[in-house]
Amino acid sequence: MIADWLSKLLKKSSRRRPDRSAVLPWYCNLCGAANATVLGEIEREHGACSTCGSVMRFRSLMLALTERLHGKSTAMAALPPAKQIVGLGMSDSHTYAEHLQRVYDYTNTYYHCEPLLDITDPAEHWIGVNDFVVSSDVFEHVPPPIQPAFDHLFRLLKPGGVLVFSVPYSLEDTTVEHFPDLHDFHLRQDEQGGFVLYNTTREGRQQEFTDLVFHGGPGSTLELRLFSLAALRRHLADAGFVDVRLHDQPNHAHGIDWTLPWGVTLTALRPRA
Repeated sequence: MIADWLSKLLKKSSRRRPDRSAVLPWYCNLCGAANATVLGEIEREHGACSTCGSVMRFRSLMLALTERLHGKSTAMAALPPAKQIVGLGMSDSHTYAEHLQRVYDYTNTYYHCEPLLDITDPAEHWIGVNDFVVSSDVFEHVPPPIQPAFDHLFRLLKPGGVLVFSVPYSLEDTTVEHFPDLHDFHLRQDEQGGFVLYNTTREGRQQEFTDLVFHGGPGSTLELRLFSLAALRRHLADAGFVDVRLHDQPNHAHGIDWTLPWGVTLTALRPRA
């Protein structure tokens, strides 16, 4: 089903897009460096800046953040310090985290080490203190049920705070939960070098799963679901977010061109009231 959907998108894309073999000049909105890249090589995880290494996803995240916070696109390297703005990241890449740390009162958190943030049960000192939160390609790895994690994202922000968010997603109607009964689980490597997921459900049933999908390499970060865009919008709305924006427009000045809309940056606001 997903393969058919991707094939249709590729056919539509080839009809409406410019020459993908053309060289696109652009400058990085993280470090400000000038670049020139074949347009067809600019994709979500590719088309890296020749100076700082930022891929298109990272540039899109920071473009969306500066637009929401400052009302315009500005290279992060050119921003003066604004330490009155408090921000929080969730395992953010150092490629842009170091810029955020220089400009804002920003903390990059992790699930496995300090500064520690468990989005399923965040500590009280993170709650309601952030002007922005960046969560990029994290929520496909959060154990179910997933709605409480969106509710906690909302709680992390001050009234009027900005969420900058991305996950891989499809354009189907519903999210595909790979392991809907996940509860007490662990991974084990088998004799062939593959990985097996063992789970005990809340009711005590034993489950075993193979053919697992990992992000960042085998055994690294297990993919627990494939979101749908419609479901993402529902999760954000149910958590209380408003003004949800999909940042899917090309921005060739910064080397951003969404050929396929399968993991575009989203932003949303916690209402001021």
